[in-house]
Parts: sequence; C-alpha cells; structure tokens
Amino acid sequence: MALLPAVAQTDDPVVMTIAGQDVRLSEFEYSYNKNNTEGVIDQKTVDEYIDLFINYKLKVQAALDERMDTTTAFREEFAQYRDQQVLPAMVSEADVEAELRRFYDSEREKVVSIGGMYSIAHIFILVPQRAPQEVINAAKERIDSVYAALQGGADFAMLARQVSQDPGSAQQGGLLPWVYKGRLFEEFETVAYALEKGSYSEPFLSPAGYHVAMKVDQKPFYDYEEVAPSMLRYLESRKIRESIANSRIDSLIAAEGEGTTRAQIMERKAQELMDADVEMNYLIREYHDGLLLYEISNREVWGRAAEDEAALAKYFKKNKKKYSWDEPRWKGMVYHVKNRADEAAVKQTVKKLDFDDWGEALRLGFNADSVIRIRVEKGIFRKGDNALVDSLVFGKDTVNNVTMTDYPIEGVYGKLLKKGPEDFRDVRGLVTADVQDELERQWVAALRRKYSFTVNREALTRIKK
Repeated sequence: MALLPAVAQTDDPVVMTIAGQDVRLSEFEYSYNKNNTEGVIDQKTVDEYIDLFINYKLKVQAALDERMDTTTAFREEFAQYRDQQVLPAMVSEADVEAELRRFYDSEREKVVSIGGMYSIAHIFILVPQRAPQEVINAAKERIDSVYAALQGGADFAMLARQVSQDPGSAQQGGLLPWVYKGRLFEEFETVAYALEKGSYSEPFLSPAGYHVAMKVDQKPFYDYEEVAPSMLRYLESRKIRESIANSRIDSLIAAEGEGTTRAQIMERKAQELMDADVEMNYLIREYHDGLLLYEISNREVWGRAAEDEAALAKYFKKNKKKYSWDEPRWKGMVYHVKNRADEAAVKQTVKKLDFDDWGEALRLGFNADSVIRIRVEKGIFRKGDNALVDSLVFGKDTVNNVTMTDYPIEGVYGKLLKKGPEDFRDVRGLVTADVQDELERQWVAALRRKYSFTVNREALTRIKK
C-alpha cells in the first residue's frame, strides 16, 4: 500500500522535515487542534507541541524502518479500520433513499395484496382462560349492555373509555393502531374487517374475551412520508449502508473480472477518498501511524518495563527513598474463617511463602472445592483502608463492621512497614511507571541522535487554532 500522500499546495507550506519526510502545515494543524480542544486538560502551546509531534514522528519512522507495517496482524487491523471509514463514503444519501423507497414499495405491495390496512376501534370485556361459566355469563351480560347502549345512541368512544378492559386502546376511545390481516385474532379480524366504514358489530367472542368492534377507516398502506423515518431506523439497524457498499464492491469485482479482490478495491477506494479529502487523509494516516506507535512503544518501553523484573528491582534499589511513606502501612491480609483450626492453618500456609504467592496458596488450600472455608483481603493497607486493620494494627478506636456471621473468627496476618516499601513489588505500579518514563527518555534521545529533523518556525506562525 502506498502510504498516504502529503497534500501539495502552495498555501500549505512544509513546516518540518523529519527523517527525510516533509510535514505540511495542514497536517501539523490537524494534529495540534485535535489534541488541544477545549475539553483537553493538559493543553499545549504550539511550541510545546512541536517537540511532542517530532517525537511521535520519529517513533513512527523507527517502526517503519523495522517494517512493522508489513506484518499480517498490522495489515489486517489497519485494513479493518480503513474500511470502516471508506465504506460509508461509498454510499450516498440518494443510495439510501432509493433503498428505502424499494423497501417501502415492497412492504406496501405485501399489505395491499392482503386487503390493505384497517383502523379498528373496539370495546373489550376480558374473559380469562378457563374461566368458570358464571364469569363468562357475567362478561356476556356486560358486553350485551354495551351493545344496547350503542344502539340507544351512546357514543362509542365515550363507552370505550368508561368500560373497555383493554387499557391500551380504552384511553384512545377504543382505537387500535393501524393493522392488516394476520396481526389480530382470526375471530376478531373476520368480524371487524368485514364491517362497513363507520359501522359497529354485534358482540362476539375471541380467545381473549368479548368485543364490540367498529371499523373507523381503511386504506391501502401508510403514506411514504408517514413511515419513512421509522423504516429508515429499521434499515439502519440492519446495517443498510454497509449492505449497499458491499453490494457495490461485489459489482466492481464482477465488472473488473477474475483476479480482482475486495482488498484491491478497498485500497483503491481509500486512496481516492484520501486524495479528495484532506481531513480523511490525515484521519486514516493518524490511525495507521497510531498502530505503529503502539507496537513499537510496547516493545521499546511499556512491555519492556513491565516484564523486566530485574530492571524494576534495580531501579527501586537505586531510588528507594523516592518511594518512602509519610506513615506506616500494613503488608498482609485480613482473614475470616469458621474455626480456630483453619485460622492456624492459614498462617502456617503463608508463613514461608513470598507475599505475591499468598492468594493462590490460600485458594488451593482452602477454597479449591465447593466449600469456601476462608474469606481473605490481601494487600498493603493504610490507615482508613480497612476497619479491622485500623483496629488491630493501627490501634484506631473504630467500629468493626467487618465481622461475617458465617465466618466468626477474624484477624490479620502480616507485617508493619514503618519507613516504606521493602520490595519493588510493594509499589510495582509506581516503579513500573518511573522505569517506563526513563526508558522513554532514553529512547527518544537515541531517536533524535539517529534521525535528522528541521523546523520552519516562521511557517508555523500561520497555524489556525
């Protein structure tokens, strides 16, 4: 893949040259503004950002020199992201509108073929399943009285609000949503759909109970404008844009003949899009370079620091004072057990083990089967972290709210560290972060010695913030 061309414009001067690669004003401006929006806490001035940008570009160049962009894993991940940006651009609003129209016409044809749509109102009296005969008789008497009131001139909607036991439609004067055949009980549809517009039925029984139905209106289907928004939401949920784009790609592959692949089509479309859209150019480049930055940073800094325990131990030993504490900490555990025998066994289990191995040893020794014999909280505790530690170790007059009914015997086991951590593992996170910072500084210094770079500060004064 050709890596994203720079935008060559007379009003877009070169502001930097890094490892032989020109950086134009538009690219630096894009990066600076994206990383210094109003919501960013640690905003940078342009001068401050210049060094960060140079370091970023140097790391990416180092990754390119290592050919990290040629690995299968990198290519697949980058292509997946790139395609997420390109596919929507292959679909216009006119394409979506045409698909929506086709969907509407198809749905309309189905509904019209079975008789169109009906607006029905009903007054409903519930008859529960397996109701005794006296309940059925009472429901029948009630619906008959409703029918008699209607024949006597009562208003259908008013009666529905007063007596109908369909809470959804009763508040609407008995009116149901527009429906078509196959949506309601067959017994209901047989009666209701056969009515003349504006007329109501005699009482009839469905599996749900007794009804008096009225046909309010009938039409072939919804108007397009009426249902287009909801149909579009449905199609969007079915990833219609992706479907249109994939169909277009399939057509291009078929048109270009044997040997053409989807990957080739997508790469070409991506290049066309980037050539036409500067913002998209830099967005895709940003992801491309960001993947490389992650891979090489993980190798040179993050993973290297996290995995090299000898280096962590050495750094901690050399800088031990840096990690001293203002007040003592308790390094150990808080335990809750059922009996004294387990209490003694807990202490014996961990007595000669490294602190990091306590948790696994206790799990295997006491909780490996379905019976949980011990509850444990292990860590390095400050005052205020744990009520039991506060009471038994730090002597604080505190209410012990830790006691568990099923585990009545509780206590602490470990040691008090008065001056600070005794081992780098006690402050692993802090030491790891510091070693990473040190490796980062050394790496950046080496990259700056290895690669040349220049900055056109006069051109940078033109940046639009």
